[in-house]
Amino acid sequence: MSTKDFVEKDYYKVLGVPKDATEAEIKKAYRKLAREFHPDANKGDAEAEERFKEISEANDILGDAKKRKEYDDARALFGNGGFRPGPGAGGGSFNFDLGDLFGGAQGGGPGGFGGGGLGDVFGGLFNRGGAGAGTRTQPRRGQDVESEVTLSFTEAVDGATVPLRMSSQAPCKACSGTGDKNGTPRVCPTCVGTGQVSRGSGGGFSLTDPCADCKGRGLIAETPCDVCKGSGRAKSSRTMQVRIPAGVSDGQRIRLRGKGAPGERGGPAGDLYVVVHVGSHPVFGRKGDNLTVTVPVTISEAALGADIKVPTLGGPAVTLKLPPGTPSGRTMRARGKGAVRKDGTRGDLLVTVEVAVPSELTDKAREALEMYRDATDSVDPRAALFESAKGA
Repeated sequence: MSTKDFVEKDYYKVLGVPKDATEAEIKKAYRKLAREFHPDANKGDAEAEERFKEISEANDILGDAKKRKEYDDARALFGNGGFRPGPGAGGGSFNFDLGDLFGGAQGGGPGGFGGGGLGDVFGGLFNRGGAGAGTRTQPRRGQDVESEVTLSFTEAVDGATVPLRMSSQAPCKACSGTGDKNGTPRVCPTCVGTGQVSRGSGGGFSLTDPCADCKGRGLIAETPCDVCKGSGRAKSSRTMQVRIPAGVSDGQRIRLRGKGAPGERGGPAGDLYVVVHVGSHPVFGRKGDNLTVTVPVTISEAALGADIKVPTLGGPAVTLKLPPGTPSGRTMRARGKGAVRKDGTRGDLLVTVEVAVPSELTDKAREALEMYRDATDSVDPRAALFESAKGA
């Protein structure tokens, strides 16, 4: 684990616990999330597998008192930005090797940060050379955006392409993202266009913070844009055609990379997360990759056996063989007639038999049932029930 990971990854957010969470709270949160995203419970779900790795990594750090302290110290030290030589460093060169100085702080040694040591952090954040050497504002990734979509039962099983209207922050069209009404912003005199300012921290070092005057943009609008008020960013709405994969389930969260808010200064766009809601069906239900249906049968079909036709979702009916003596509530399986799985195969259709008792009888039917009752009068279907009750 490198120090860069310590600085960039918020393990408390991954586990959904506050920074002052107790050891018991961390353990409880980890166990809950691990059960939810464990690969055995989400077979073939790459997103769940990646989430499980993040959860395990966070627990490995926060669940160990020593590692947690090192993590908290690292984030407190570097949380406001990188180090660079301050005014005390003068204009001369930085001629000692930071890798040698901090390279010994490995995971096994005192004050270690996993396997990376402090060298990989300082190596990327120090500016060697004169104090006037500035750090240019880096490209910024766009924000992640979350939206919702409602699908019919059939669309969720077969997949669908749906229009999705979303709103996010994007470069202001009125000023072309400059923040200035005339499109001619000036360089911020405070940070000299870097978007960052330095503050002394003692020991000849200085910390960098986003410039408060230009809010980290490096530019100040002489005549602020009426739309974005000089920020260069404005709310933008757009409609996208989003493909929802086949077999999606109710409440599932789908990640679409690079479909979120546009980045700044050439940075990549964020991701779009779509929460799917699935409507019900009057005939079919769903259990994972399998569809379910309840089929009524007559008393004679259940008792004597029969070939019965069963409807399928969006396809021709299938014929199932009902064995003689089939009880009400028995479930049979029509293979390959269920929902589409991630590998392209289909689950099964689970057919539950329900014996339909007629509410009205013709004289002939009544006579036939009475003859059947008389022929089976010596058989008590509840005898075993009473025997079991006595034994209990």
